[in-house]
Amino acid sequence: MTRKIGIAVIGLGPAALPHSRSLLDLAERVDVRHVVSRSQQRLDAYRQQFPFPGTTEIEAALADPAVEAVLVLTPPSSHLAVSERCLAAGKHVLVEKPLELTAARGRELVAAARQAGKVLGVVLQHRFRPASQRLKAALDAGELGEVEAALLQVPWWRPQSYYDEPGRGTLARDGGGVLLTQAIHSLDLFRSLVGVSRVVAAQIRTTGLHRMETEDYVGALLETANGAPATLIATTAAYPGHPERIEIIGRKGHAALVGGRLELSFLDGRRETVEAEGSTGSGANIMDFPHDAHRAVIADFLDAIESEGEPVVTGEEALASQRLIDAILLAGRR
Repeated sequence: MTRKIGIAVIGLGPAALPHSRSLLDLAERVDVRHVVSRSQQRLDAYRQQFPFPGTTEIEAALADPAVEAVLVLTPPSSHLAVSERCLAAGKHVLVEKPLELTAARGRELVAAARQAGKVLGVVLQHRFRPASQRLKAALDAGELGEVEAALLQVPWWRPQSYYDEPGRGTLARDGGGVLLTQAIHSLDLFRSLVGVSRVVAAQIRTTGLHRMETEDYVGALLETANGAPATLIATTAAYPGHPERIEIIGRKGHAALVGGRLELSFLDGRRETVEAEGSTGSGANIMDFPHDAHRAVIADFLDAIESEGEPVVTGEEALASQRLIDAILLAGRR
């Protein structure tokens, strides 16, 4: 029987919901020793939903020798500081996206994990959807042939009330707008599927639908790893919000990944469909999605700890996606 790994959860914002549901599902593999929040009120509300012990003292969790790993679910601006404390205490770390506010701070976090000799995983769960994994396998096996063109669209919606919450859409708390906070999931998946070798051109703006510091619309022309043309559009101004879309045109067929649903159409007449497991949180209800992919992320992280290997989404992988975001934004500012 697999041993249980002691876990602490730091941060009880919205991201705690799918992670906590996942931890309940993984009860045979994990022992949740502490959930940590600075707010006693938030802890009390959380304890009404989940049976895990709570504390307002992070040191209580880090001093517990039974805690082997920590889920860092705090705002991006605190990821480096919190993760460094966890690593210094000898804990493995699974951190919510993005790594940090900037790629430079993300590099510091990756380096700290390497120096500590601990597993660092990043929550970019779109790679773990069944449809995403089938598409990845099809591309790796050459089923679609050489990639000739690709498309990524993230036509999401967030109401102004979302950005009215303290820190939302600011550089100081979130580090960026639609690319770093919302579209990073799809962009990371896209990059893992076809690669991105160059940002050709980009446009960024804040539309009249939102009052916010950072961008809510980005358009870009890219080149894939093999030099094929690719197009990106990402926004949180597309009411009422629609599933993200990846299309890949290959010499042997076409792939359309819409939300969690995949359609493969081959030139020889074959067709294949992988159905979606649920919604994607594209609209005003940001938590309107199943937690299956989060559970898979945590299970993969546990596998890495047990095997002394690496998770699917390493710190370096997440950093590569963040650097791509920086390159798109830089091209847009030019």
